Amino acid sequence: MHQLIYALVSAPTTDYALSTAKTVFDGLTGGDLSQVPVFDYYVTFDESSSRVAGPARWGDRPTVARVDSPAGQQLLDSGWEATEQEFHRTLGRVREALTEYSDEELMGNEMARHACRTLGAYRGPSVYLYDEHGQGIRHREALDRVLDADDEHSLWIVPADVHF
Repeated sequence: MHQLIYALVSAPTTDYALSTAKTVFDGLTGGDLSQVPVFDYYVTFDESSSRVAGPARWGDRPTVARVDSPAGQQLLDSGWEATEQEFHRTLGRVREALTEYSDEELMGNEMARHACRTLGAYRGPSVYLYDEHGQGIRHREALDRVLDADDEHSLWIVPADVHF
């Protein structure tokens, strides 16, 4: 399956922002051997050679955009909306399981346990926004910390198509 994820990175230039974001995406796909991969591969929107990923799948998107630009705000809004939708969808599955099953039944219910694990995930298909360290941004306060960080460089957003 494919999905769009986004890296929020502080950088002085678009090239540096893209490079930093690719480091984040490398960590999520196994390019950084110190981290367990959560996606198979990624394609950023500066790559046009793939027939199944990136621009071929999602159409034209900015490769890199300043968060305070209209294009950057649109990418950020898309990432945050996906984050909220996934959270509420998964939370609904957890709540349903908690009301439907006894504690003993929950212990053996793989779907309920998977929903709980997904709800608590910091990386992977249930997380759409990442900071420049590859940490998932899972709630509004974390997003606000990244957006409000006092940094000398601009804040950029970089989308990538990931496969899992």
